[in-house]
Amino acid sequence: MEYVDKKILKEIYPPRPDNSHKYDFGYLLIIGGSQLYSGSPALAAMAAMRAGVDLTLVVSPERAANIIASFSPDLIAYPLKGHDIEPSHLSVLLSLTESAKKVSKGKTAVVIGGGLGRDESVQETIRSYLTKIDIPAVIDADAIWAISSQKEILKKKQFVLTPHTYEFFVLSGINVDKLTLDEKIKVVKDFAREFETIILLKGNPDIITDGERVFLNKTGCPFLTVGGTGDTLAGITGALLARRKEPLKAVSGAAYINGLAGELASKKLKEGVLATDLIRYIPETIKK
Repeated sequence: MEYVDKKILKEIYPPRPDNSHKYDFGYLLIIGGSQLYSGSPALAAMAAMRAGVDLTLVVSPERAANIIASFSPDLIAYPLKGHDIEPSHLSVLLSLTESAKKVSKGKTAVVIGGGLGRDESVQETIRSYLTKIDIPAVIDADAIWAISSQKEILKKKQFVLTPHTYEFFVLSGINVDKLTLDEKIKVVKDFAREFETIILLKGNPDIITDGERVFLNKTGCPFLTVGGTGDTLAGITGALLARRKEPLKAVSGAAYINGLAGELASKKLKEGVLATDLIRYIPETIKK
């Protein structure tokens, strides 16, 4: 067990070669949003771009995609017909994934879950998609609920789950809120080992484990309870996985960056800090 510190940033962000090209630093797909929710995938995409990924593609139902496309000229949004994702969209999702893999020569990852919803057709589409892909995936928010009923999908995949404590309860049936830190670590480590996955349990500290090694991250502050900071964490994590960094260190580095950017934002804004403020401080965090 070890604590994450700024040294991890030097491993994740070595100097870029002078002859670097587009896609050398990753192509991130973000599948999220619905008729009601558009902010979550947009925040993940903007955080990923600030974390250095070369391109993001947000794939959302029509209304969410149209709103997201208006947020920034840096964002590309692919609209799916209808109010929510559904099984009829599966072929499009898989085609977009294969195209991303091809153009980026494998430097591709996906973030899935934010704002998708929990209707059964949505949840089944998430499970079907995750069953069929072979790229690193950050499973967050509503996708955690989807995977909780078929956890065997996690095995032999390159997946990262980013639950808060209640979502971890949904996954495991274990309430970790009243456990000691050592007890939490054991529970999370055992789950990760059993299902051959990486868990980033959000908290103070964050617990990151692949079932063998454990990293603890202490960056962050009480102001990061504001909605959207989990989405920024998912986006940063996806950006680093798309770079094909060693997964456990990529996830640990993402937690460090997200927490420290939140600290920097909150020093100036205190109670008024927003997830969009955190995103603005990601480059400064990396520079430090």
